[in-house]
This record gives sequence, structure tokens and C-alpha cells, in this order.
Amino acid sequence: MRLGLPAALRTAFQRVRSFYESWPPLARKWLAPLLLVVLFVLAWLLPRFGVIDLYWQQVLIYVGINIILTAGLNLVNGYMGEFSVGHAGFMAVGAYVASILTVGVFPRWGLSTYLPLLFPLALIAGGIVAGLAGLVVAIPSFRTRGDYLAIVTLAWNMIVKSILENIDAIGGPRGYMGMAKLTTVAWVYVWVVVTILLLRNLVYSNFGRGILSIREDEVAASLVSVNTRQVKVIAFVISSFFAGIAGGLFAHILQFINPRSFTILKSTDVLVMVYLGGIGSLGGSILGAGIYTLLLELLRPLQVWRWVVGPVLLVLLMIFRPRGIMGLREWGFLLPAKERKEAIAAQAAGVRRRGPPSEVVASAAPTDPGASS
Repeated sequence: MRLGLPAALRTAFQRVRSFYESWPPLARKWLAPLLLVVLFVLAWLLPRFGVIDLYWQQVLIYVGINIILTAGLNLVNGYMGEFSVGHAGFMAVGAYVASILTVGVFPRWGLSTYLPLLFPLALIAGGIVAGLAGLVVAIPSFRTRGDYLAIVTLAWNMIVKSILENIDAIGGPRGYMGMAKLTTVAWVYVWVVVTILLLRNLVYSNFGRGILSIREDEVAASLVSVNTRQVKVIAFVISSFFAGIAGGLFAHILQFINPRSFTILKSTDVLVMVYLGGIGSLGGSILGAGIYTLLLELLRPLQVWRWVVGPVLLVLLMIFRPRGIMGLREWGFLLPAKERKEAIAAQAAGVRRRGPPSEVVASAAPTDPGASS
């Protein structure tokens, strides 16, 4: 089943593309960086001058945080073809580490005045600790094949919640508070752009070809010198790192966190966003996170019943559209220049491609991505 665009919308897209392709090469080269800078300026100025009220600022921040979570999990569940269900556990690690630094460590060192400047360091520290936690989970999990990763990550999510509830130094079940409201629309925008760019470059690198080859056929990948276990572990650690970054941003917008914020329900929400937007697609991650976050806001009058939507939607997606809206496809502006040219040439030649250029290229033997001797 493939979703088609209305004829009028297709025609409009073709006209925009033709107009863009008529520009000089230098103008096209600098268009994307210029747009990113303009969007950053808008993300910084509009909230500052009250053009966007506090409610919509918070909604935009949640959308950005969910994009980071979804893109990171898509690396494992979409591009690599594994199934991790405990992403909220790594988010919790990043949230607590970043919060402890901004509440307990930096002020004790007399750095309270510089908290806005030190905030990125706290986020990166939370991401690193979450990545190390991911390493601890990945090493035993990837010794086997099949669905064991889902079982281990589910257990990990429960273990993290139980540990946090039993450490009184960080509030135990009461939670941890006192964080300054350091998460802003501009900061979230910066981290979304960094996340998408880093993951885009990773996926289309030689190492990324190894990740894609594991999804297609792990045995064949190992036969062409891909160290599959090493590639899996590294990809899982990177995914956990970005979950930690998202957790730190989440903690400093709510200014209060507790273990109940990071249950299996939160992990289910991230899974829904991955499979709604589409597996193996960064554009799908952006789309899925945006649609699902706004959908939950629209359903807020239903109160607690709106949380039923996530699990039900996940079941329906797995039955009727397991690849999601943009499964194994990608927006053109997220493709590297070489991949984009191949896609445009194939479309111009009338070749119907099954899947994105990444899928087509990944079917070839990867070039030494973590090769084993």
C-alpha cells in the first residue's frame, strides 16, 4: 500500500523543484545553510518578543525533543532492523545526570551565574552517561540474535525505574526538582539540527552501509567483512546517547522529573512515532514525531484516555502499514548530493525505485564498516 499525493499537490511540488533547479549551483549550495540560520534566528526571536505564546513554545519544544528521540531509535529499529523497546530508560539516565549537574554540581562550584552557558555541557554529559549505559546493555544483548534485544531493553527500562525509585539522594519516588528552565525553542532547534545532520552523515557513511546491510541480511553482511556485532553495539550506543540528550532537554523544560516519567508507556510513545513516520527514514522520524505530539495535544480533553491512543495506534500500524508513512524513503533535502543526483536521474529516466537510494546502495557490499580481520 502506497500513499499517493493529490495531482494538484504533485504539480505544485514539481513546479517548486523546477524553480529550484533553475537557480545557479552556488545559490543552491548555500540555500540550506541559509535556511537553517534563518530558522534559528526565528526560533530565538519569536519567543523572546512574545509572538509565540508559552503554550505553543512548550508544544514546539516537545515536538523537537520527540524528533531527537525518534531519530535516535530509528537508527536501531529502522536502519539496523533490530527491535529495542526500552528507550525511555536511556532518556531517564540523561535527564537525571543533566539535572544533577545543573542543580547540585555546577552551583556547588560557584558556577550558578554561568548555567545557561554550561547547559550544553550538562546535556552532553547526560548523553555520554546514557551512551555508556547503552554499551552495558548492548554488549550482552548482541551476543545472540532474534528478539532478545526487545526482552533485555524492556527489562532495562524497568530496572532503571526501580533503581531511581530507591535512591533517596535524588528524590526516590518523589522525584528530582530545582532545575532552571534552560530548555528553550532555540536550544531544542539546535539539538534537532545537530541530531539530524549527524545521523544523516552516519547513515550515508561507509559505517552506515554496514548498519543497512545488517537489516537486509546479517549473514551476508558478515560474509563481506562487516563486523556485525561491533556495528550493532556502536549504533546502539549512538542511539542511547541521543536519548540522553533528549532526556536532559525534557528535564529542563518541566523543571521536575520522577521515575514515573520514564515508564514503558514513554517507550511505547517513541515506538509509535518511529513506526508512524516510517522506519529507515529521518524524514519519517520528523513527520512521525510532529504528527503524534500534535495528536496527543488535540486529544488532551480526553484526559487519561488519550494515552490509550498510542498502544492502539502502534498495533494498527504494525498490522496495516508496518513501514510507516515514509518507510524506507527519504526527503530529497536530507540526502547527500551524490544520492540526490542519483534519485533525480532515476526519476527522470522513469525508473520506479523500490525504497530510498540508501536502500539501493546498501544492497551492495559495504566498504569496510568496522571490518573484522
